[in-house]
Amino acid sequence: MTGNYLDELNSAQRDAVLNTEGPSLVIAGAGAGKTRALTYRIAHLLEKGVKAWRILALTFTNKAAGEMKERITAIAGFEASRYLWMGTFHSIFAKILRAEGEKLGYKPSFTIYDATDSKSLIRSVIKEAGLGDDVYKPGVIASRISWAKNNLITPSAYASNREITEYDRAIRMPLLHEVYKTYQQRCYRANAMDFDDLLLNTNILLRDFPDVLDKYQKKFDYILVDEYQDTNYAQYLIVKKLSEKHRNLCVVGDDAQSIYSFRGARIENILEFSDDYPEAKVFKLEQNYRSTQNIVNAANTIIANNSGQIHKTVFSENEKGEKIRIMQAMTDTEEGILVTSDLFDRRFSGRLNWSDFAILYRTNAQSRIFEETLRKKNIPYRIYGGISFYERKEIKDILAYFRMVVNPEDEEALRRTINYPKRGIGDTTIKKLFEIASLSGNSAWNILGSINDYGEYFNNPTCQKLAGYRNLITVFTLKTSEMDAWDAAREIARESGIIKDLQEGKTPEEISRYENFEELMNGIKEFTDSARTNGEPCTIGAYLENVALITDQDIEDPEGNDKVTLMTIHSAKGLEFSHVYITGMEDNLFPSPMASGNPREIEEERRLFYVALTRAKKLATLTYAMNRYRYGSLEFSKPSRFLREIDPAYIEFPQLASRVAGGSGRTFNDGNRIREEKPLYRGSDTAEGKKLSKIGTRSAGATSSPGDYSSSFSEGDTVEHDRFGPGKIIEISGEAPNTTALVEFESSGRKKLLLRFAKLRRIKD
Repeated sequence: MTGNYLDELNSAQRDAVLNTEGPSLVIAGAGAGKTRALTYRIAHLLEKGVKAWRILALTFTNKAAGEMKERITAIAGFEASRYLWMGTFHSIFAKILRAEGEKLGYKPSFTIYDATDSKSLIRSVIKEAGLGDDVYKPGVIASRISWAKNNLITPSAYASNREITEYDRAIRMPLLHEVYKTYQQRCYRANAMDFDDLLLNTNILLRDFPDVLDKYQKKFDYILVDEYQDTNYAQYLIVKKLSEKHRNLCVVGDDAQSIYSFRGARIENILEFSDDYPEAKVFKLEQNYRSTQNIVNAANTIIANNSGQIHKTVFSENEKGEKIRIMQAMTDTEEGILVTSDLFDRRFSGRLNWSDFAILYRTNAQSRIFEETLRKKNIPYRIYGGISFYERKEIKDILAYFRMVVNPEDEEALRRTINYPKRGIGDTTIKKLFEIASLSGNSAWNILGSINDYGEYFNNPTCQKLAGYRNLITVFTLKTSEMDAWDAAREIARESGIIKDLQEGKTPEEISRYENFEELMNGIKEFTDSARTNGEPCTIGAYLENVALITDQDIEDPEGNDKVTLMTIHSAKGLEFSHVYITGMEDNLFPSPMASGNPREIEEERRLFYVALTRAKKLATLTYAMNRYRYGSLEFSKPSRFLREIDPAYIEFPQLASRVAGGSGRTFNDGNRIREEKPLYRGSDTAEGKKLSKIGTRSAGATSSPGDYSSSFSEGDTVEHDRFGPGKIIEISGEAPNTTALVEFESSGRKKLLLRFAKLRRIKD
């Protein structure tokens, strides 16, 4: 054990590391070294003699878990750390369910469905029920089912909940509960769980089997949770149950970075921790090691406007640094040129790398303009969170073969592999096979096992082809049972004909598919070698579980790293860059129009801005456009209210617009276009404050009144929209000019629209 690791900690971190008994809440501001504190706390437990298998550490990404384990191994040694129960919530709960899931009727070889698999199955359920996916949209249903599972609502509870079923009727999906029920039955029949099932079924297991709960309560003397502010209700409850016996629970997080409520995260989990554990010790890590003083101080003034938070004073002892720059463009197109030109100049004048820069935005749609302007200047870039390597067709096809070998009852994998590579089994045959399976209450795999009994449905050549497919999978299962993942993958890829099929491609796209296949095989080899070294399972099943539980942040860019990063702010959490551009700083964009009039949602938008700003190490630049295209027409935009919440002492307004082609040297406070308005930040009597106070609307002579659109429409009105067509207003909320209408459109589903932009027309019923 390397004993001097404690010398690397400041006094607050040291307190959090050494006080290991009883419940603890570690509030860690942005860049405050929370990962180091959590890692060293585990190392300290091992140093005290706690056995590794008595420690449970839960994270949200495999990357975080891997980095922590590497640090712990460096301090405590491989033997001391190798048996730690450390991983993501989903990977740890999958491990428990593989050991205990038979109590719920699942075989240990169950498949984990990703989002694509789930939507595919939902699409099949909708089609078989004759509901039509124009109304019963797979994406919407997948979201509803996920919400239900994360709130521990089973299909039967869903169907009996009046409030839920009334909501489904309002969105014209009255049979959604039947889709949920059938979807869950089909998952069970395929011996499969989706991501949310890993949480739901673990809760059911601990609730219905007291012996299992007792076993894991006794097993884990110490439980540690990273990013606690991001936990949902299902995760919160599992942690609460497992820690009830020993109560040595340490949660680490930052309420100011709680930005995932749309995924079910509950900020109450961290805010009310001391209510759940009155004896809890609270440690605050307040020194930011990432950012300059100006960035940290500015971020503090922003988040101070939130009422729902745990008070802390984050500070930095780094250099004071440059002030935060606020830059105005006349249009969103000009904003793209302005950001790209500034980035280009700074990169070369400062001798920096392209990878030192990130362009952040509130919505994915904003990336287009930046992509275009970066391409015109030949600046390399990557879009973080684009199509995942593992979502590519050729990759999912080979993985589907692996899944069939591990779990032949996996119906989604069977659909992908039964006629790939082509073996003369047509869509009509596949449809008929699954219809027979559904009517008989059996799996398609079992039907294939006695295919000759169904001669009335399939002719003799077809039966032979179906039997041949089943024999192929059976042979793979037998031959690969004693192989490691690398040897098994090579055997399957070769004997299935996949390699031959991919090698025959001659177009650039086809060649790229083969290159992706080779990259997958490289990854399998790395996994096998790493697993052998660490004494972990290296079977094809173990590899599949590793892949199934990969998150976006775990995936490296295979094409090189020296690129400008484009990403949404939600995707940026946990990352850092020397130079950050936060774009689209306009009301009704950031904060989102969906949040207008709702104080709770505005506070989350403000936390999102806080997260964006604290990604920057050296310099943050905030940009906004005075006019932005919406639905094909140029609309006036008002600068974001968040800009007026920054203390003027930490901002400046560079005159950079003149560099833009066609620019006129406009500054942020162009008096011809912006009128003075009462400042939101107190003490704005500095020069910067006077400039900041001018952020607002156009001069009265140049602005047409938005009007009180709420008085023009009523709930229940039938309306028409140029893009979405006819629909009915379900709800009107908010005050002018931010009045919104929740409209159920006949062809486009439910939309929340800002009335002053929506241009709705009332039509007669």
